[in-house]
Amino acid sequence: MNMRVFYKSLLFLLGFFSVQMKEGTEVNIATWGIANQSTLAYHWYASNALDGTNFTCTHTTVQSDPWWKLDLLKTYSVNRVTITNRRDCCSDRINGSEIRVGNNSSDLFSNPVCAAVPSIPAGATYSYSCRGMEGRYVIVNIPGASKILTLCEVGVYVIFPGNLATGRTVTQSSTFGTWVGEQAIDFNPGFIQPSSSCSSTTAQTNPWWRVDLHYIYRVSSVVITNRLDCCPERIDGAEIRIGNSLENNGNNNPICAVISSIPAGVSSTYICNDMDGRYVNLFLPGDSRFLTLCEVEVYGEGPVLKKTFVKMKLKSSSSLSETEMRVQLLSQLQSALMERGFSDVMLQWSQPPTKEAMRKEDSPAQCAVRKR
Repeated sequence: MNMRVFYKSLLFLLGFFSVQMKEGTEVNIATWGIANQSTLAYHWYASNALDGTNFTCTHTTVQSDPWWKLDLLKTYSVNRVTITNRRDCCSDRINGSEIRVGNNSSDLFSNPVCAAVPSIPAGATYSYSCRGMEGRYVIVNIPGASKILTLCEVGVYVIFPGNLATGRTVTQSSTFGTWVGEQAIDFNPGFIQPSSSCSSTTAQTNPWWRVDLHYIYRVSSVVITNRLDCCPERIDGAEIRIGNSLENNGNNNPICAVISSIPAGVSSTYICNDMDGRYVNLFLPGDSRFLTLCEVEVYGEGPVLKKTFVKMKLKSSSSLSETEMRVQLLSQLQSALMERGFSDVMLQWSQPPTKEAMRKEDSPAQCAVRKR
């Protein structure tokens, strides 16, 4: 008698997620730069406008056209500038000042004007939109003779685009002192204090750095910012790898690009042509190598979840009306999602299934054995 085995096959199409770009983040970058002013009075230094407190201020002497300048050390698109006025006296000194953003350090007053400041009440903080003006220098000046410029706090805000690495989990093969891995995704390029703004491993064989994006993304490009103060050659030969495997700590994933060199303090972009991956690694082959990263930016689309076929082999007596069978099914779907990087997704039935697709398969016919 032919034996018949019944299989119930379930086809689940886990559709494409809608593509959403990670929103930009506004960051006050004023403390990343170096402040200077036209003259100094009473030890009220230019840096007092960047110390995070309204009780210490800058102060020029009485002069014509006094100014305060912030060198951001690289060009940014400035979204807005905030100014906090002195609270104890002389609040009218700020009246008529100008905020400028530009790249001319020799002729400060030739830089474009972001906004004019008619007045700011004592102790108040006002915000002025610069609408993405490009510039390395932010200047506050007061035109006219016999003027004093006093600033108690200055903020310079930049909107960074949707860096997929922001706020994600970072791991590196070793850590040199305070140069922890997370400092490579803090927006700060570390031009002033790299030890608190850049990541670095110790000297070792094949050092690496990895960011877990938590989901699979289609990565279009990766931007690496190199250290400014020294040792730019340390990055030479580093490999950018993108994929979904943690084999060899993710360093066996496909290569997006190999970094031949990056000049000191420069941000270089590497095109990855929409590689799919949850993990982005920087891997530096060789002995006694330091891997130092002052900023890593990852851009792309996602999360990406392609159509997935999940096939279950069930007993002929099983039915999806049984609670145990539905739990087993959700467990297998959960595993399929985790393989694609969706580790924090919870599944549940919105309603019990009512239909089953059935397929009947015959076992191979048995041959009769004939004796002679």
